[in-house]
Amino acid sequence: MLHVKTKKLFDSDNESETLPTPPSILFLPSAMPPMASESSMPEQAAANSSPEGYMRIAIPKKGRLYEKCTALLSGAGVEYTRLPRLDVAYCHDLKLTLVFLPAADIATYVGEGNVTLGITGEDVVRESCVKVATEIKLGFGRCRLCLQAQASKGIKSPSEVAGGRIVTSFTNIASSYFSGLDGGSAAKTKIKFVSGSVEAACGLGLADAVVDLVETGTTMRAAGLEIISEIMTSEAVLISNPQATADADKIALLVRRIDGYITSTRFVMISYNVNAEFLDAACIVTPGKHSPTIQTLLNGDKAVSCLISKKEAAKKMDDLHDIGATDILIMQIANSRM
Repeated sequence: MLHVKTKKLFDSDNESETLPTPPSILFLPSAMPPMASESSMPEQAAANSSPEGYMRIAIPKKGRLYEKCTALLSGAGVEYTRLPRLDVAYCHDLKLTLVFLPAADIATYVGEGNVTLGITGEDVVRESCVKVATEIKLGFGRCRLCLQAQASKGIKSPSEVAGGRIVTSFTNIASSYFSGLDGGSAAKTKIKFVSGSVEAACGLGLADAVVDLVETGTTMRAAGLEIISEIMTSEAVLISNPQATADADKIALLVRRIDGYITSTRFVMISYNVNAEFLDAACIVTPGKHSPTIQTLLNGDKAVSCLISKKEAAKKMDDLHDIGATDILIMQIANSRM
């Protein structure tokens, strides 16, 4: 049986459901898709299992982080095969098992040692109250966890809702936040958990305020809410179990791959020629990530190349042109190791 690579995201979250065995698919040699050889793939003893010696990394199985995570791993050279309706996948060239889990559970799995690595939000890590190490911040999934109340109420301070009713999906964070506001007050803030549509709680009379994530603020404003206080900022992070010392080399390798890909998405290579008289001024414009590479041309001019922020590329090209640089080129980077 040949394992077929699929990028389709399946929606079933019912872990107790008995899933049918995927049918065998036979490809004719002329139509066989390119993939890892059978000898490079691990033996699968049971569905959703991880072979012995394979490090496990958990990524969100769906939602706003799923597509970002799969793009990140692909860019970092982590290619894998995932069979339909299974929550594990095996990497082709690394002894690595990907485990697809709800984002809210990933920090717990990592903290308790069920998986070695995981990608989830900083808000989830804090809410889970587990001890994990942050290996690298990934730069996506940015949002804020905020205390929100109805704009029509004119509430300006968190103390105005302390002792009242708070609805949230982040009960641990909310409880910690309001414990400092309640102090010795007899009226303790009542924290109620709901799993979704938190923004509707105030309008339905269930809460005096809510603690919820804000990304763009569109949903918040549509529900007639406004921010009273920002509790924390969050973005996606790669976390690890601090006790996973046996996997230290594999963790370091994966972190290098991810960091190299992130660098390639944030920087471009700029190359230009400039008269030696203007070299110092040009290097002030393009100091590089560490230092520019400078070579001397046959006519005595200098050829300079270095990394610059992708966001600043257009302006730096204009500045170099004004200094007198010529042959200014911008080159995209597919990957890197710094």
